[in-house]
Amino acid sequence: MATYKEIKGTQIEAVATDPSNPVEGQVWYNTTSNVLKGLKVLATGSWATGGNLNTARRGLGGAGTQTAGLAFGGEGPPLTGATEKYNGTNWTEVNDMNTARANLGSGKMTQTSALGYGGQPPALIGNTELWNGTNWTEVNDLNQARYGGGGAGADSPSALYFGGYYSPPATRAANTESWNGTNWTEVNDLNTGRSGPGGNGIITSALVYGGYDTTSRAYTESWNGTNWTEVNDLNTARSNIEGTGTYTAALAFGGSAAPGVTGATEEWNGVSWAEQNDLSTARQLPAGAGTTTSALSAGGGPPFLSATEEWNVPSNTVKTLTD
Repeated sequence: MATYKEIKGTQIEAVATDPSNPVEGQVWYNTTSNVLKGLKVLATGSWATGGNLNTARRGLGGAGTQTAGLAFGGEGPPLTGATEKYNGTNWTEVNDMNTARANLGSGKMTQTSALGYGGQPPALIGNTELWNGTNWTEVNDLNQARYGGGGAGADSPSALYFGGYYSPPATRAANTESWNGTNWTEVNDLNTGRSGPGGNGIITSALVYGGYDTTSRAYTESWNGTNWTEVNDLNTARSNIEGTGTYTAALAFGGSAAPGVTGATEEWNGVSWAEQNDLSTARQLPAGAGTTTSALSAGGGPPFLSATEEWNVPSNTVKTLTD
């Protein structure tokens, strides 16, 4: 019979305590408990039902985490500035935005420090508002009024806004603007102008994916603080997509993909996208918050949803090999 070393190319390590960061397939013998152990990788993530928004809507902004989320703006109809915070179970209404709007950008910050910018009320606006956990305050506007762009800015108070739509003339924007806590500054454009992309990250390392120019796209670009670079595409081309996470670990979900809306969910590992379990309810233009292991999707359409879904990935678990 072949030995473990002959099969795996290494002997089983004997240790007094379990490794702090084992990798998939690693096996060791714990001399303290006299047990042979290994790392068991559990199932991939899935979506589960959360608490409904008080105001059903689409085209809203989002920030925070799965257990401390924030949703603001959108259309019900009518256009609304309604703001709600989530505690992991229920949504609670708090103070409204000063300007009701839909399809706005959001910085994916926190429940107590968020930024909402641009949108349609119904004309295009560049208005920017800052949330301090209690109230919204109007601050300096975008340089280019537009709606339907992607946002990044988990490193509050900074933010990044890219893409979107403006007119006249009718333009799928490539514009990128950086917020320093006081003003917006125009920086280098996307390689492909688009409306309805997803986005996440911080102002020095961000990701944009999907969107619409002449059709729904799968294009993905990464931002290094100076320039955008084309990287590997989504598996499902779509616009009006939402996402959350970081430059190297992102979750993209929902969107509009012919012939209708989709619940497709994909995970980015810094190199490529991998398909995951779909949303239970297909939707476009939801609010998003959280990480690749613990995320939130709230509202969206069609036509106007209050449903919230929570994404969770079970942790890998050290198991005895007899389990």
